[in-house]
Amino acid sequence: MELKKDAFGQEIWAYYRDRDSFEIVERDDGYFAISGGAKSYFAEFNEWPKHEKLAMDYVTGRVLDIGCGAGRNSLYLQKKKYSVMGIDNSPLAIKVCKLRGLKKARVMSIEEINFFQPKSFDTILMLGNNFGLLQSSHKAKKLLKKIYHLTSDEAIIIAESNNPYLTANPAHLSYHRLNRRRKRLPGQLKIRVRFEKYVGQWFDHLMVSSDEMEKIIQDTGWKIKKIISSKKSAYIAIIEKRNK
Repeated sequence: MELKKDAFGQEIWAYYRDRDSFEIVERDDGYFAISGGAKSYFAEFNEWPKHEKLAMDYVTGRVLDIGCGAGRNSLYLQKKKYSVMGIDNSPLAIKVCKLRGLKKARVMSIEEINFFQPKSFDTILMLGNNFGLLQSSHKAKKLLKKIYHLTSDEAIIIAESNNPYLTANPAHLSYHRLNRRRKRLPGQLKIRVRFEKYVGQWFDHLMVSSDEMEKIIQDTGWKIKKIISSKKSAYIAIIEKRNK
């Protein structure tokens, strides 16, 4: 990825250098949302939401942190003596991870994970709403099958998503209707990130209810073991192999 298109990474790089950081997310229907910036990507464990703290109890063995951002989760687990590989398609995010001390970090998209050998990992971490990196129902099934072969027999996926139906925002409800007309899941977003003069590339990001997630992972070798809820729309699924 060209650095001028790495808006997400530029946001993280700015925060790392103690500059003001913010994030604008643009949706393909013209809707814009402004977040608080990169601060949450650097949060210490005691600042994490409760459901994310609880999810750490399920981590075992060798960890692949998909969409690791600034390395918040990877660095926490590394301090706990886990073997952690962090991947992100943002070159600047990975640069920051390494500068912060993450031993194993690589610029890589989720679609490139065939790089790893079979049974390389015991835990796949997809926090920060990163189940959405699976992009769509169709692509999710293909990628989950790839992940199945990359992981040990007792492996788990710890995946965070947001239930898109827990909203009363008319703009979001209108987008759900638009997606249904386009034969897409209501929570399948097409978005891009903006920061200062940097504009990222458009990408699909999938938000699903737990029932939709269960349907998506059918026939991929995985099943939901447990749902960890939050006080808002976010939740974490603990997903295990069906051979267990």
